Amino acid sequence: MLKVLFLIHDLGQGGAEKVLVNLVNNMNHDKFDIHVIALFGGGVNEQFLKPDIHYQTVWPKTFPGNSQLMKLLTPKQLHRICIKEKYDIEISYLEGPSARVISGCMDTTTKLISWIHVEQRTKKVLAGSFRNFKEASFCYNTFHQTVCVSEDVRNDFCSILNYDKTCSVLYNTVESDKILLEALEPVKEFINDGMIRLVAVGTLKQSKGYMRLLKIVKRLWDEKYLVHLYILGTGPLQQEMEEYIRQNELNNNVTLLGYQKNPYKYVSKCDLFVCASLGEGFSTAATEALIVGTPVCTVEVSGMKEMLGNDNEYGIVTANNEEALFQGIKRLLDDMELLAYYRHKAKIRGNNFSTEKTVKAVERNLLDLLDEA
Repeated sequence: MLKVLFLIHDLGQGGAEKVLVNLVNNMNHDKFDIHVIALFGGGVNEQFLKPDIHYQTVWPKTFPGNSQLMKLLTPKQLHRICIKEKYDIEISYLEGPSARVISGCMDTTTKLISWIHVEQRTKKVLAGSFRNFKEASFCYNTFHQTVCVSEDVRNDFCSILNYDKTCSVLYNTVESDKILLEALEPVKEFINDGMIRLVAVGTLKQSKGYMRLLKIVKRLWDEKYLVHLYILGTGPLQQEMEEYIRQNELNNNVTLLGYQKNPYKYVSKCDLFVCASLGEGFSTAATEALIVGTPVCTVEVSGMKEMLGNDNEYGIVTANNEEALFQGIKRLLDDMELLAYYRHKAKIRGNNFSTEKTVKAVERNLLDLLDEA
């Protein structure tokens, strides 16, 4: 049995954190002895790990300035503090701090993998959790393999680092059967008020583009479109969003549902999933929307054209700005037949992201890496 470690910053409400839980829960536990370490505990996704996953945290919860404090230590010192056992494979499941830790492994018999989830676009962003870009480049080049969640993320990562080592693309794991089952649950918050239901899912933070989405809803309402936006998630932008909703009298048009253990029942009963993000890796929330058959309208961020097609075969991809997204949503609201068409295409595309396919691809990748030794 292969002993595999996944190291992640935390198991909070983010997409990568949720995807990691999906992946390790569905791997073959007869072949892989799976360990997960979170640098910081207390994340909402901890509760979903299966009992036979060996889980531990380095620190009980996050604390202010942790990233800067970690930079005071070398990767080798951090590895010694955070990782106490010997593993066949050690995986940094997010760019940044976890990559710095794993790169400090001194055991030459252990294979190291770096898993990159988002486009970083500049040397400054890529090096944000490192002392400088030189250290970031050195650390990432200690890995035997890099895995990216989309072609866009791979191209971005390799371009910034001038990276010429093995770099694979493996799509995120979602629990498709579970999603479809939980999507059937009723939603007491929804009433038949004749409004078109829009839905967005993700942490309430600047990078998710929620403020421009709220502005789009106001514009739609001002133009007499009967829309109601439901947003699932919590985060630091919540107070600013609530203030905008209050000032613009959108209380009857926008509902912040907070963190929901079962988001699928809401997404499946909405007419359109909207992504307004400034950046993504390979959106878990959009993938889940397709699985439950909810049409997707999104700005162009990493992975969306891979998911929805270069010519909008399975959903609408617009330029990444407020006006383009506004026009994309309007186009669907003005054409109910087109909206119904994309609901049908969403279900077809969603079948490609089955749990079995994505998990087997990861397992095969791990076994192949060891065979190269």
